[in-house]
Amino acid sequence: MSIKVKLTILNFLEFAVWGAYLISMGLYLGSEGLGPNIGWFYSVQGFVSLCMPALMGIVADKWIQAQRLLGLCHALAGLFMLAVCYYGLSAAGNISFASLFTLYTLSIAFFMPTIALTNSVAYNALEKEGLDTVKAFPPIRVWGTVGFICSMWAVNLLGIKSTPYQFALSGVLSLLMAIYSLTMPSCPTNQSAEKKSLVEALGLRAFALFKNYRMAVFFIFSMLLGACLQITNGYATSYLEAWGKLPEYADSMMVKYSVIITSISQMSETLCILLIPFFLSRFGIKKVMLMSMFAWVLRYFFFAIGNPGSGFVFIILSMIVYGIAFDFFNISGSLFVDKETDLDIRNSAQGLFMMMTNGFGATIGMLSAQMVVNNHVFNMPEGGNALSGWQTCWYIFAAYALVVAILFAILFRYKHVRDK
Repeated sequence: MSIKVKLTILNFLEFAVWGAYLISMGLYLGSEGLGPNIGWFYSVQGFVSLCMPALMGIVADKWIQAQRLLGLCHALAGLFMLAVCYYGLSAAGNISFASLFTLYTLSIAFFMPTIALTNSVAYNALEKEGLDTVKAFPPIRVWGTVGFICSMWAVNLLGIKSTPYQFALSGVLSLLMAIYSLTMPSCPTNQSAEKKSLVEALGLRAFALFKNYRMAVFFIFSMLLGACLQITNGYATSYLEAWGKLPEYADSMMVKYSVIITSISQMSETLCILLIPFFLSRFGIKKVMLMSMFAWVLRYFFFAIGNPGSGFVFIILSMIVYGIAFDFFNISGSLFVDKETDLDIRNSAQGLFMMMTNGFGATIGMLSAQMVVNNHVFNMPEGGNALSGWQTCWYIFAAYALVVAILFAILFRYKHVRDK
């Protein structure tokens, strides 16, 4: 089996694990009366990303080969996710927020580092084969999105989008990933016997990248844009199904197949990932990041003006622009970090990028979004217009993304030399 095929399967499984619950979890929480707490479940992904990806990146740099550490993390994440399902089934109708949240957090704490570790394993394997990561990785990574979509469709079509069985599907896939990751090529660790400072021994040199103005601005705006990443994951399906409370839309396609409709976002990703090598080589990281930021503006704006009737086209357009919003930021950013950092701190730098985006950014973004949504939707007085509240929320999120884009255009200094 060629290394590209092996890495394709690796990425498929990695994101199938995530897709099993990430988009539909809000529906389950809402069905158990935990709607006002949706933000906590999504923000904890950011909270654990403040330390776990960077910590595991250091461990992979210094002590445990990345492919083995990837397997260990998935094994633990899968077992805890199965525990989430078991508790959800056994305590149905009387779910304790503290118990469910604790089990979920333990699973997420070990899953979040696997995204950066999967990238590191893939980059290492491609480089061993003498392949250009910028050209070879995106067509491989696209199969991760396919895996994500397959899990989403399975959850919707199996009728488990509002049940804890979605966590069981994720747990089983995670255990499969744990076994499969051990078949990947060995990744090097830096076990040099030469005397090093404490900072070097702990692998913290990646933080020295903040001394470089361009890298510091890049990481700061990665955090600011990371605030956008989980908002639609947490609230999109809840918003789409809220239209079902209106009799004329109760049986609409958008309400019945909310998770599948949302999966158009991931379908858009599959195309946009393949466009990344062309856009990066032609326009450079600054313009590609700006494209992502303005796509987030459109993502939220289209949600605000869409509906299951005459405005359905705007819902679809919102899903389509998600590919640019997500991939042109996440994948291009990861490749930029890979090219701009030294080999001996590369795993740590990827962990740092993950910490700034899915750590600080996602945590602050989701908790802020939760306050906005609770204020305009879940905590509205009896008889209030929840749909109007949802639309106000999307306008607020669009305005935030627009401000971030304008500031990035002014402050990030990068002169791109176009590839010949």
